[in-house]
Amino acid sequence: MIEFIQKTILIEDVVFMNNSQKYTAEFIGTFVLTFMGCGSAMFLGCEPTGGHLAVALAFGLSIVAMAYVIGGVSGCHINPAVSLAMLLDKRLSLSGFVGYIISQVLGAIAAAALLKVFISFGINDLTGGLGSNGVGAGGLTVAFAVEIILTFIFVFTILGVTADDKMASVAGIVIGLTLTFVHIVGIPLTGTSVNPARSIGPALFAGGAALTNLWVFILAPMVGSALAAIVYQNIKGK
Repeated sequence: MIEFIQKTILIEDVVFMNNSQKYTAEFIGTFVLTFMGCGSAMFLGCEPTGGHLAVALAFGLSIVAMAYVIGGVSGCHINPAVSLAMLLDKRLSLSGFVGYIISQVLGAIAAAALLKVFISFGINDLTGGLGSNGVGAGGLTVAFAVEIILTFIFVFTILGVTADDKMASVAGIVIGLTLTFVHIVGIPLTGTSVNPARSIGPALFAGGAALTNLWVFILAPMVGSALAAIVYQNIKGK
């Protein structure tokens, strides 16, 4: 009986350890994505003649880097919308989904907090809001539609490229490039979220309109992700 209890405790410790490693990886990955992506927007600006392309590349390259570092640990979701798609595609458990989202949001908040510290030392924020998302001239309806479409494209690509083990060596590059071109289109319209965690972090510190309209950049990406999962499952005949 004692031996059985010891084995049970050992198994539970291993499970907890594996989960903690995954959650830590998601925290770090989301921190890097938010810090590098939103940081580049803050310091370079997002004007078409200025930092637009550089910001898009910063987000995309962050995904590439993290995919090859933590992909083997957590799958490198670093995005609640991606985790939702993996849940719906039965590649992630419900408990794992919750743990991933908490880790991702905390990582984004930590990154935004550090960016806020930099601003306190007098470094200029060209976005005026820590790289937070905005509704733009098109209003809430356009912003909501844009985020659904962009997230659909991004998540649909992820589901496809990660489904085949033969694509493992290039998956990070494909996903990073997809996030880059999604940002190229989306930056002038909403600043591009396609990632609720990335939106939550900066908005909490920026306040104002960024916080008021945050629901758009939480709900729309999750809707786009769910649609991508549904369409992908139908195409694959699952």
